[in-house]
Amino acid sequence: MMHQNIEVILFELSRWFMIPVLGLIILLFLYALYMLGGFVTEWLQRSFTRAGCPVLNKLLAEDRSLQSEDLELSIMTELEGLRLTSRAAPLLGLVATMIPMGPALAGVAVGDMATVGEQVGIAFAAVIIALLAAALTFAMHSVRRRWRLTELRQWERRQPMPRDDSSTVIESEERLTADLRTATIHSYK
Repeated sequence: MMHQNIEVILFELSRWFMIPVLGLIILLFLYALYMLGGFVTEWLQRSFTRAGCPVLNKLLAEDRSLQSEDLELSIMTELEGLRLTSRAAPLLGLVATMIPMGPALAGVAVGDMATVGEQVGIAFAAVIIALLAAALTFAMHSVRRRWRLTELRQWERRQPMPRDDSSTVIESEERLTADLRTATIHSYK
């Protein structure tokens, strides 16, 4: 008896999450489309002009004293929404797939194929939209990250190097290379 009560409670709780999960999937998909517009615009600008990175240019125009680490943090902040969407959307798609499976299986048990069709349709539609949002944002994140890090590296190379001690220059270059590698490794985790 206790076992059945727990099952009923879990079943009802999972059903309560269906609407919020579907709403989040729709929002993430709309976000992916919005970001796609900005991505295409930036790609076109990059194709026809050599203006560089608008984010880095804006930050440097506002504050010329920014260091490489500050710019790298700004890049990570800018790309965070794409990164989170590319990781969260598939998880929400899985949740939205699993919630309707309970009612669909119950419909199979009693022979109610209309319920089965409706629930499975919801599950498939939700996971497709979630995966599309994830695929779009993952691709945009990867390309924009490469663009930003390439431009950051170019900016760093244009910066004047200290002239007083050659070992300081070498240490600075080694530290910068290690920082970029660490940032690259951490962004894939």
